[in-house]
Amino acid sequence: MVVLTIIGMIGMYLILTAVLSTPLTPDTMYVSVNKSSFSINNTLSDSPELLVHVFDQGDVPVGGANIVVWDPSREQAAGGITDGSGRFVFKLTNITLPAGKSEGFIAVRVMQEGYFEYSDNFFVKVRKE
Repeated sequence: MVVLTIIGMIGMYLILTAVLSTPLTPDTMYVSVNKSSFSINNTLSDSPELLVHVFDQGDVPVGGANIVVWDPSREQAAGGITDGSGRFVFKLTNITLPAGKSEGFIAVRVMQEGYFEYSDNFFVKVRKE
């Protein structure tokens, strides 16, 4: 009887360990930027320096997140990793708008382990003056 109790307790321990060690569901992220739009003078221009902040749903900064941004024509991209306070600074050079368009949008994608991937194809609006 004692042996069965010990074996049962070991089995219960193994089951609880397996259940508690399973990964939790991924958390969600959101991204903010210091400018929602800017203008360019001609067909080729540089973006201003844009400061991106990545937070989880509890407003805690997400450090170490991979960020990729694309210019409005989707011909060039920049990327990097957020610092410990969830910040990433980028500047796109020689931005081009899609052919025949007077405005477009910079797109962003953010990836981090333990979080759902975040993407926004209308992240920052770019207008031609």
